[in-house]
Amino acid sequence: DHPHRGFETVTYMLAGNMRHRDSAGHEGLLRDGGVQWMTAGRGVIHSELPEQSEGRMEGFQLWLNLPAKDKMAAPWYRDIQSAEVPEWRGAGSTVRVIAGSAQGVAGAVQRAGTEPLYLDLHLDAGAAFEQALPEGHNAFVYVYRGALAIGETAVPVQRMAILANAGDGVRLAGGAASARAILIAGRPLMEPIVQYGPFVMNTQ
Repeated sequence: DHPHRGFETVTYMLAGNMRHRDSAGHEGLLRDGGVQWMTAGRGVIHSELPEQSEGRMEGFQLWLNLPAKDKMAAPWYRDIQSAEVPEWRGAGSTVRVIAGSAQGVAGAVQRAGTEPLYLDLHLDAGAAFEQALPEGHNAFVYVYRGALAIGETAVPVQRMAILANAGDGVRLAGGAASARAILIAGRPLMEPIVQYGPFVMNTQ
């Protein structure tokens, strides 16, 4: 069991299960391809218990800061199973839209304060995908299968590309083999950040 306060955790399981229990009496089981979106708010104590699926555990957990006005909100969480994650399909590409929107498809979660974009991109060999991004948003791409190119910059497997806060979007081009990557973006809050272990607040 461990505490959190002042931010949100976003857990995306590629393979394996994660069981959640918390001090509010909630319990859920996140399965392959599912997402858990938890708002710690004013504080929650929870546990995450991994359960392998055919010997594998793989996924991502990102922390998303909350605006100062929302840091003491009531804790909340939602399990979004794989079948509930909206998808967009184009020529040689499939995009799982976890948060924000892509190609007119609204994601499973929307947040007005931080305006997060969370996409899981599956590109066939030689395929490309373009995504609009608001100017000024922070954004990055992390490649976890194969390799991609952003303009003239190659992004190999297990590498992150941090995008410039300018322009109107990004074009990701696949290589000779299929690739998978996550594209993450959000609006900077421009507020002080004080992190101490599992707490992210504005002051010590």
